[in-house]
Amino acid sequence: MTRKTFPLPTILSIAFLLAGCQSDYTTSAASQKKRVQDPAVRKVRVVLTSLEKVARPVEVSGTLAAEDQVTLGMKVAGRLAEISVDLGSHVRKGQPIARLDPTDYRLHVQQANTALQQARARLGLPADGKSDYVDPEKTALVRQAAAVLHDANLTRDRMSRLYEQKLVPRAQLDDAIATLQVAEGKYQDAIEEVRNRQAILAQRKSELEIARQQLADTVLYSPLDGMARERQTSVGTYLVAGAPVVTLVRIHPLRLRLPVPEREAGGVRIGQLVRVGVEGDPNSYMGRVARLSPAISEGNRTLLIEAEVPNESGRLRPGAFAKAEILTEAEKPSIFVPASSIVTFAGIEKVITVRDNRTVEKRVQTGRRESDQVEIINGLTPGETVVVQPGNLVGGQPVTVSR
Repeated sequence: MTRKTFPLPTILSIAFLLAGCQSDYTTSAASQKKRVQDPAVRKVRVVLTSLEKVARPVEVSGTLAAEDQVTLGMKVAGRLAEISVDLGSHVRKGQPIARLDPTDYRLHVQQANTALQQARARLGLPADGKSDYVDPEKTALVRQAAAVLHDANLTRDRMSRLYEQKLVPRAQLDDAIATLQVAEGKYQDAIEEVRNRQAILAQRKSELEIARQQLADTVLYSPLDGMARERQTSVGTYLVAGAPVVTLVRIHPLRLRLPVPEREAGGVRIGQLVRVGVEGDPNSYMGRVARLSPAISEGNRTLLIEAEVPNESGRLRPGAFAKAEILTEAEKPSIFVPASSIVTFAGIEKVITVRDNRTVEKRVQTGRRESDQVEIINGLTPGETVVVQPGNLVGGQPVTVSR
């Protein structure tokens, strides 16, 4: 076998190249090892975990309803002459809403007033007087009957004396006695007639008040502050008593009816806060639990509650679907950390803690969120330090801590 030889200059060149490559590799490896063993120390901000009692939200869905809804109608019949509200109109309590033609009712008032004056005149009272007191003995009717009775008494007494003297026959005495009895009856009838006229006077006064009330009822007033939900009639329509004219709803506050699951119902109390949101509105509204049903519904195993939600701006509408969170008191304290301290990768949640000035990764299980805080259900214990905004920190890095 033939051995191939190389010139000396070629051998020296190869030797130098190998030496250079070994030197570069050794230097690079050493530098990398040094960087791994001695990385740069980062300054981090940490918070100390502790147990806290915070409100525990119960999430439910429900429907907003008007505090009050009423369909108004006229108390008297008549032709509608005016209506001042329509769909969506704002109304105030006591505001006139509709009016009937009052002509007929004004005539009724005049008629009743005339009848009252007539009744007063029959009792001898002034037509425009205020007092209704009458002494029956002083009325003309009773005085006339009293005079007739007095005369009959005198005649009977005279006939009695003449009969005793045998100057008149018995028949004349009997006629005088009968005349006296008739006069007594007429006197009693006069007293009763005066009392009857007094009753008629009271009746005429009541009729006048009724006529005036019917005239007042030709105007329909709003019984509440709210908005017109529906108008059911138009000007010119003849309305019978009780016919619907307009439907009003009170929009402040609103009632939020919520079916709370039975397992959550035990923690709901009157006065607890309720956070409310509706579709298409980015804002949230706060209300309070106002009423609780006394029984659990057997059909769906829920407890019906009602919350009052202020709505002074009128942005919320009755009938809207709403999502709500009832902020009940926590049964036991929980650990909360800033939301910025949670690191999520591939669906796994973890936090960075610090031990002996080095970072430690801990996998955690999170729960509910409260503003910028997140509940830690599992993975942390009270008293541990958690890095806020860890960024690209990994476990094992040296750090300096600030709070």
